[in-house]
Amino acid sequence: MTGAAARLWAMILKEALQLRRDRLTFAMMFIVPIVQLILFGFAINADPKGLPTAVLVSEHNEMSRSLLSAIANTGYFAITAEAATEAEADALLQRGEVQFVITIPGGMMRKLVRGEKAQLGIEADATDPATTGPAINAVTQAVNQALARALDGPLAGLRPPPQPMEVVLHRRYNPEGITRYNIVPGLLGIILTMTMVMMTALSVTRERERGTMENLLAMPVRPFEVMAGKIAPYIVIGAVQVPVVVVVARLLFGVPFVGSFAVFAAATVLFITINLAIGFAFSTLARNQLQAMQMSIFFLLPSILLSGFAFPFRGMPGWAQALGEVIPATHFLRIVRGLMLKGASTADLANELAVLAFTLVAVTALAVSRYRVTLD
Repeated sequence: MTGAAARLWAMILKEALQLRRDRLTFAMMFIVPIVQLILFGFAINADPKGLPTAVLVSEHNEMSRSLLSAIANTGYFAITAEAATEAEADALLQRGEVQFVITIPGGMMRKLVRGEKAQLGIEADATDPATTGPAINAVTQAVNQALARALDGPLAGLRPPPQPMEVVLHRRYNPEGITRYNIVPGLLGIILTMTMVMMTALSVTRERERGTMENLLAMPVRPFEVMAGKIAPYIVIGAVQVPVVVVVARLLFGVPFVGSFAVFAAATVLFITINLAIGFAFSTLARNQLQAMQMSIFFLLPSILLSGFAFPFRGMPGWAQALGEVIPATHFLRIVRGLMLKGASTADLANELAVLAFTLVAVTALAVSRYRVTLD
């Protein structure tokens, strides 16, 4: 072996040994591609089915049952609630508990017998046009099939060339189905996740690499005080980012804001603090800034794919939705879209706010406990 070859081999061996010692980087090289393959292969679905649907039926008869059965058989609609009044149906749609409300008015059979055109009402939560589009397209065909079965025997003569029933669709909260009304508010959550987590993920590791960790440990401060002191400046930075994004969304993209600014501000500060606490927890686990950055990227990936930002949340399989419910961005996106597009009240968003509050407590406890370990 020549001198050049020996030196080259020594460098290769040295790098291989270094990589073996850096187990986190070595694991990320294999884990990230596998996670991406699983998420894109199984969790991402641009044609969501089984969407929760409420029904408002004025008269229960053979025709209404046939229509609901045909609509359910499309696979796009899962009837999860039956509303007694229009107000109750509207509340279900407002809170996001259902994606559709199907209204079957009274006197439908009498209109068909008289040769008049009946109407079937569908109200859709169109805050995410990608979720509702395929389902809406399947309704008309399902109704025609139901009528073909119902208008049989003596009623067969009632099948005129024009369709005897009209499907009346109301796209709520986003009547024109504008995609940016869904994407731009969601982008706020992703921007805050990316910037806030990465900022604090480097905090403790930076102290360690610069050799100032010993000074920090010698200070008479408790772990929680260290954490609070490190994330407080970044809360201010996040508070500056948010108005900029909201103003640009309103002026440049025309995204409406019909909800409460006070609730929005409270939820945003809560979400910013959660992400900063997560970043601080990463910094106590990582040995260097590279590892802290790798953890941040690994956390950002599911935040984009499983939160409902890029793909319909209800289109994912059950296990992916369960994972998505653990991600803070999922709940923040629901809050932001609910406030900006629906004008949701605090009561409508109470569950999402409670989940974020619980997440903050849990992440803070984890970060403080891990920092206490570093004191040993």
